[in-house]
Amino acid sequence: MRPTPLNPLFAPVTALKGVGPRLGKLFEKLGAPLVVDLLWHLPTGLIDRRHQPKVIEAKDGEIATITVTVDQHQKPHNPRQPYRVRCRDETGFLFLVFFHVRGDWIEQQLPIGETRIVSGKVEHYNNQIQITHPDHIVAPAEGETLKPIEPVYGLTQGLTPRVLGRAIDAALARAPALPEWLDPAYVKKQKWPPWREALSAVHAPESDDALSPLTPPRQRLAFDELLANQLALALMREHVKRVAGRAIVAKGNLRRKVLAGLPFSLTRSQQAAIEEIANDMRQPMRMMRLLQGDVGSGKTVVALAAMLDAVETGAQAAFMAPTELLARQHHATLTQLAQGSGVRIALLTGREKGKPRTQLLHLLAQGDVDIVVGTHALFSDDVEYKDLALAIVDEQHRFGVEQRMLLADKGKGVDILVMTATPIPRTLMLTAYGDLDSSRLTEKPAGRKPIKTVTMPIERLQEVIAAVDRALKSGTKIYWICPLVEESELIDLKAATDRFNELQKRFGERVGLVHGQMKGEERDRVMEQFAGAGIDLLVATTVVEVGVDVPEATVMVIEHAERFGLAQLHQLRGRIGRSDQASSCLLLYTPPLGETAKARLTILRESDDGFRIAEEDLRLRGAGEVLGTKQSGLPEMKLADLAVHGELLAVARDDAQLIMTRDPSLASPRGEALRTLLYLFGRDQAVRYIRSG
Repeated sequence: MRPTPLNPLFAPVTALKGVGPRLGKLFEKLGAPLVVDLLWHLPTGLIDRRHQPKVIEAKDGEIATITVTVDQHQKPHNPRQPYRVRCRDETGFLFLVFFHVRGDWIEQQLPIGETRIVSGKVEHYNNQIQITHPDHIVAPAEGETLKPIEPVYGLTQGLTPRVLGRAIDAALARAPALPEWLDPAYVKKQKWPPWREALSAVHAPESDDALSPLTPPRQRLAFDELLANQLALALMREHVKRVAGRAIVAKGNLRRKVLAGLPFSLTRSQQAAIEEIANDMRQPMRMMRLLQGDVGSGKTVVALAAMLDAVETGAQAAFMAPTELLARQHHATLTQLAQGSGVRIALLTGREKGKPRTQLLHLLAQGDVDIVVGTHALFSDDVEYKDLALAIVDEQHRFGVEQRMLLADKGKGVDILVMTATPIPRTLMLTAYGDLDSSRLTEKPAGRKPIKTVTMPIERLQEVIAAVDRALKSGTKIYWICPLVEESELIDLKAATDRFNELQKRFGERVGLVHGQMKGEERDRVMEQFAGAGIDLLVATTVVEVGVDVPEATVMVIEHAERFGLAQLHQLRGRIGRSDQASSCLLLYTPPLGETAKARLTILRESDDGFRIAEEDLRLRGAGEVLGTKQSGLPEMKLADLAVHGELLAVARDDAQLIMTRDPSLASPRGEALRTLLYLFGRDQAVRYIRSG
């Protein structure tokens, strides 16, 4: 049960005075459906209203707070014209300008002959001094309500600063004083204020310096969030260890037989990862391990080795991919790698329906399938396994922790291996996967050549098309990537379709198109033609970021490369260079480039080390966006900025481990306060994992 003092914070935002259903929808769009979300919506700037000049002294472009007498209302004859109110002080006239005026609101606000304090941005226009739509109009008696320094918040269309400001003030008024959950000695050493005080301070910055994430109140709140995150992961990890696992002790004969038949030798890091995983599987506790490796580093072979160990002991393994297309490709790859071994591998996606699906489910339940590859269809209610011992989840950042657990519940003490081709910076590793052990594949398979990466302005597009022509004549296959424009799939689609039409005029039927709006079957058909015969130039949106393996593709063109994140560009580039042929990646950009975009493209030109690129991406962009758009597997940090608060994360992790050693059931007075902290940051799931007694 959530602690009672927190209930006012977990009410819907519409519980606040003046926030009805219409505004409620706007707050939801802002990412603040609950009152507590407003507490985490921090100021991004401030407006200083302390400057109080006479009218004649008010300079163009500055924010001024001026006391005037209302002189005259100049109503427009045409509703498209502005409504002007002439005001004055002893030095001159000030005009207040309003557009789209309805009713008599202005006459009530500004009665002729009355004194008013107005605040807003001054403009000099046609030799007149004016303020268009003043931010504040108050009577002298209400002058106290005008904040001399006003925080500026991020908004969404339709939501005004005044409405948001009032709602945040109301949310702050609901925030209770809560018992201290941090170690008092550490709080004292850091000179941090109590939680409630820190919250008030961050919403009332006195200067630009107070907006820094390094101020004591900001650091305090960031640490609270990081500790909640780390404690939740520690509790989950503890829970997983307590749930009985099983020891999968294989002799490794089946694995050795299959690996010996491969036409290539394994890299050192592949061999090390296989040993780490086999060792985990032999333990009586459940394995929870993350396998990280760049695109093309050979994760699939490592996964197969683990699955073969499970199969050798008479158990089953499941391999879950994020898309149907990838599931099909993994199924084809695994079938080919394991051919001649007698291992029975099946495919289960949403596309399998009717009789074939029923037959497959029967075989799975009977134990007549050893390895099943599929999408999240693998943990549908009607899917039963005879004896699932190992679950492998590919592209983990596309699945949440809950989905990880759902698959694990399909068997007894199921071992879990999650894989990602998105190299994850160390700080993100701790926040997203702190409940997992980790293996890294750091080498490329033998014979792979580095990819030559070149940047050039979009004006040189015709040269690029001529180079594509030459490459196609030499028999290579080419990716042409169009960007996601402001996350709008429709604009995104138009950009890709226009480029496709243009290239098809020149190269005919050899050009294909894939994008996110296509039906799965249609997209798979085009990708299969690109991987096989019929299509040599594929125009695509970022749907190919995690995609089919096409060794013949050695050229990639990425349009508007400055719009992509660094890790995403690296992921896309990893689609080529998958054979012993030399490969080239052309990054087209629109000048002038901003500093961040310039840095991003430079790093990509200089390095193909995914782990270095991931760290740089975190430094340049912050954690929220590192894995593309916000992905379900990553906890979204509201107060902590991992690029800035990385050191605090390490302390929070140590603190969480110490708490688990001393007070695993959170029964002490500090433990009780820590339960409140977990609820405060929405880690309710973790509270259920607290050991009782």
